[in-house]
Amino acid sequence: MSINHSMSQRMKHYPLITPLLLMVLLAWALPGQAMPPIQHWLTDNGARVYYVPAPELPMVDINVTFAAGSARDNGHAGLAHMTSTLLDSGAAGLSADALATRIEELGAELSTGSARDMAWVTLRSLSGSDYLQPALAIMGNVLGKPDFNKADFERERDRTLVAIRSSEQSPSAVAQHAWFLSLYGSHPYAERPSGTEDSLKAIKLEQVRAFHQRYYAARNAVIAIVGDLDRKAAEQLAGKLAAQLPEGRQAEALPAPVSLKEAQEKRIFHPSAQTHVRMGAPGMRRGDPDYFTLYVGNHVLGGGGLVSRLNEEIREQRGLSYSVSSYFSPMAQNGPYLLSLQTRNDQVDEALAVMRDTLKTYVAEGPTDAELVAAKKNITGGFALRIDSNSKILDYLVVIGFYDLPLDYLDTFNGRVMAVTREQVVDAFQRRVLPDTLSTVIVGGES
Repeated sequence: MSINHSMSQRMKHYPLITPLLLMVLLAWALPGQAMPPIQHWLTDNGARVYYVPAPELPMVDINVTFAAGSARDNGHAGLAHMTSTLLDSGAAGLSADALATRIEELGAELSTGSARDMAWVTLRSLSGSDYLQPALAIMGNVLGKPDFNKADFERERDRTLVAIRSSEQSPSAVAQHAWFLSLYGSHPYAERPSGTEDSLKAIKLEQVRAFHQRYYAARNAVIAIVGDLDRKAAEQLAGKLAAQLPEGRQAEALPAPVSLKEAQEKRIFHPSAQTHVRMGAPGMRRGDPDYFTLYVGNHVLGGGGLVSRLNEEIREQRGLSYSVSSYFSPMAQNGPYLLSLQTRNDQVDEALAVMRDTLKTYVAEGPTDAELVAAKKNITGGFALRIDSNSKILDYLVVIGFYDLPLDYLDTFNGRVMAVTREQVVDAFQRRVLPDTLSTVIVGGES
């Protein structure tokens, strides 16, 4: 499992070119031992730190995440995205090109991005002081001293406008945006994180500066660290980064989305050979008491790929879609529960009917004992692969820290999966997934 950063994100990567690093990566083998316990503390100015030592590879991975995603746009859709995008477009007087050149010379990677709940800056560097310390200085400047000059602002806004116009040519993107609007209405999760043409054109540079000042603060930050450094060095590293930020305060809690009361269906013409279907409702939040039950249950329904119930009914038995799936995307508040498929324009009604019937049957009856056993084995059997690299562990640390999950979350994950019963799946799905109140958006080539 990784952080859900889908749905309109923008990340910039600078290549690793150091020959030493390349040789180390090729020679490195994962240790057979379990991941060390997660360590947690606060910096002097209130940033939350999550750290796992990983001395096997002479590298350090760092992620600084803020509750500064598009849910904080406050009626100015695209503001959080523009702020995140501009962080490494110029900082402490260095241009984007100068920053990129310096990062490249150090053999490091620096990236920025944002989604609905969060915005982040990440760094990967060799752990040697001659590499790590200057890379940290650059990261600190990007976090705390972005230039936010007018020329960069106008250039990045123009680029985002081009991207938005391009996305309007994609039936999948059109469907996703329309579906989120239908699910969330006036809730902060409704709008596309990158904004709209009109909202972007209305944003002022002063708003970007004010957004950064308010949300890029230590008490609103989670610092995740994985790599080749001891606890003392990790504390110094985190303290140095946090010191670049104002102390500030934590972002306010987001409101809970309103549950859908009745079924909705919207058809949008798009000149495409394939019709894209999105169906679902607000689902669950991170830390939800039903999380493991819904997660395991959905693995049977549509989260298990080629062995899922939806795939069997729609693809294997009827050949109506090459790709069909369902998944929960938990967020700070109830994130979406999505069932999706693509099909030929002339098959959409049949495919949609089978999807709805399959869901209704599953909600009423739940999985078979054999399906549940297979799902548990699949999930737990693949769990080691989800933490088999420093970057994957870092992703988990961000999720655990940002959503305030227990420190033993990874240690207890497989046990909690195995404890799910068929009766619990039926109960949770009947309470949380109501087939007669789902929102459906259909985008395709039949007008």
